[in-house]
Amino acid sequence: MLTVRGAELVWTGTREIERGEVHVGTDGLVVATPEPAAENLDATGCIVTPGLVNAHHHLMQSLFRTLPGTRGVPMREWLPTMAAAYTAAGVDAELCHRAARVGLTESVLCGVTTVADHHLTWPAGLPDAGVGIATAVADAADAVGARLVFVRGSARDDPQEAAASAEAIAVALRGRCQVAVGPAGVHSDAPETFALLGEVAARHGLRRRTQANEQVDVEVAAQRYGRRPLELLDEWGWLADDVTLAHLCAITDEERARLAATGVSATHAPGCDLPMGWGIAPVAALTDDGVGVGLGTSGGGSNDAGHLLADARLAMQVAPLAGRALTAREVLGFATAGGAAGLGRPDLGHLDPGAAGDLVCWDVSGPADEGVHDRLAGLLWANPGRRPRHVVVGGRVVVRDYVAREQERSL
Repeated sequence: MLTVRGAELVWTGTREIERGEVHVGTDGLVVATPEPAAENLDATGCIVTPGLVNAHHHLMQSLFRTLPGTRGVPMREWLPTMAAAYTAAGVDAELCHRAARVGLTESVLCGVTTVADHHLTWPAGLPDAGVGIATAVADAADAVGARLVFVRGSARDDPQEAAASAEAIAVALRGRCQVAVGPAGVHSDAPETFALLGEVAARHGLRRRTQANEQVDVEVAAQRYGRRPLELLDEWGWLADDVTLAHLCAITDEERARLAATGVSATHAPGCDLPMGWGIAPVAALTDDGVGVGLGTSGGGSNDAGHLLADARLAMQVAPLAGRALTAREVLGFATAGGAAGLGRPDLGHLDPGAAGDLVCWDVSGPADEGVHDRLAGLLWANPGRRPRHVVVGGRVVVRDYVAREQERSL
């Protein structure tokens, strides 16, 4: 049992409670009242929020940041440069475990409690159908204490092999973490890949995820099919309420209406798409049309940091250029409940009774927060490098006084 006490403000995702407390039971879920012998976590001077949900990451890229020739270049140049770096490094379970520990430790230190890892790089001829790589990433999540959604992705993989791998991984990780499936996009994967991975998802009750409307996606769809990516996804059965689409740069009004009609959800990744010059998603308009929006950092190969709160600030800053301004509360919603909804996880992204006990204590007592009149909005507008004092996942403290559990092992 854990009780978080002394906070200036608790934002549950639905309410703002002055001088509130949060109680997490022995089952790791939020409860209305404390239980006896509760551990107390001091949140004096803090705002408490639900844990952030990074709805789109590529954890393996955490070992491939700031590579020469990968900044501010067209996506058609970026992809082969990154692929060459992966080949030179030799992608295996050990590398993926190390990258995941780096990326997940960085995540919890930035207030992220759940990470959806869209893993797209699978060496040919794996004897175990990729289960070793997936298990290595899950082991890293266990070590760090973060929640993991492992997305068995595909990027030009053989469709039958990708489906067999997804099947094996869904079975191997059952009960350990959530699994989803996700081709990289219509630019890289054939209709058969989408169909076969969709069948795996249907058999195992998995969410489906893919990327749409980044530069290469639009270019290749036009060259290969004479169509737009969303037209193809609709035709291939991948616009539905169990599907989440990342990026969605520069979609048209007609495409926006199509998304809203199908129940698909979106993931905004401004910290990747904007610095790379790959486009901007009209997320305010998507929200106005009723499309659920989450927030993701994407990977270290295009966004060198996994700091979701910083990307939330960027999303808020750039929104007026894509239609209308977004409020801090809207964007915090993207970074919590919005991302959770896209994962099919109503237990995440809020702190109402019955929710998972995932929370973050943000210290707002320093000079960077002086003069802030709206304290919740100040989480985004003030102190762009903000990091949390404490982070809790399922009632377990994984960051205490700015130090992650992973870091404590090496002290």
